[in-house]
Amino acid sequence: MEAYRKWLNALPLIVKILLALPIIDGIIYGIYRICKGTTSGIILGIVWFFIGSFIGWILDIVFLLMEKPVFELE
Repeated sequence: MEAYRKWLNALPLIVKILLALPIIDGIIYGIYRICKGTTSGIILGIVWFFIGSFIGWILDIVFLLMEKPVFELE
């Protein structure tokens, strides 16, 4: 699980942004949040499969462009 997060974090910014496009974001970054392993990460990851695909992808792209980690609950 940690290997997936490291792999995604190591990708170039343009690839991360492409993976944050609608529909793809819900899957890729939903799994990313689930792999965090915390209760809030798992819940947000499951919810992200639905909202990330249609609305949440905008947040992820904004956070990536600001060179911050994708939206996560602490």
